[in-house]
Amino acid sequence: MDDLTITAELWEYMRRVTLREPALLRRLREETASYPNSNFQISAEQGQFMALLMHLIGARRTIEIGVYTGYSALSVALALPADGRIIACDINAEWTSVGRRYWREAGVEQKIDLRLGPALATLDQLIAGGLGNQFDFVFIDADKTNYANYYERALALLRPGGLIGVDNVLWYGRVIDSSFDDPDTRAIRAFNEQIANDDRVWLSMLPVRDGLTLACKK
Repeated sequence: MDDLTITAELWEYMRRVTLREPALLRRLREETASYPNSNFQISAEQGQFMALLMHLIGARRTIEIGVYTGYSALSVALALPADGRIIACDINAEWTSVGRRYWREAGVEQKIDLRLGPALATLDQLIAGGLGNQFDFVFIDADKTNYANYYERALALLRPGGLIGVDNVLWYGRVIDSSFDDPDTRAIRAFNEQIANDDRVWLSMLPVRDGLTLACKK
């Protein structure tokens, strides 16, 4: 059987019959659409998929690297149990303040520990504080040149059976376009090649939005 081509019409059908986006998440997505760099925000379908993953793995303790205006954090927080917690890492107080408004309105602000500062420093502090092998899920969606560094620290912090989600691994198709040779594109290519042979994880790359890699720690 030939591979299926996902047309715009078929994609819209998939959204119509599966997407269950709460009104609050929709408002956050629509507000963010008017902001600079609105493409930083994950899609509604990806947010729903991440929420499903939280239910499937029974997540309680998670980390998010790259928050932007908080859509992914809110999607995950709504799926976590009452005692669930997210350590959310970002460097931009202005963008994350948007997310804070919606987290508060959703009644999940207490689940989200926002750490403003370089994410690598935050992750190193968690490791130094004895929190290795303690987390269920880590979502990486920040500066691409540090993906490999974030990944290594995520592995150290995850419990066996924990899951890493890595966004933008197809990088708008640039990963296979030789005309792109910028630092971000080179970093994504190198990262994808690196984890392809990483026997510490079970691995799958999904064509969700701009590409989502899932890596389960053995």
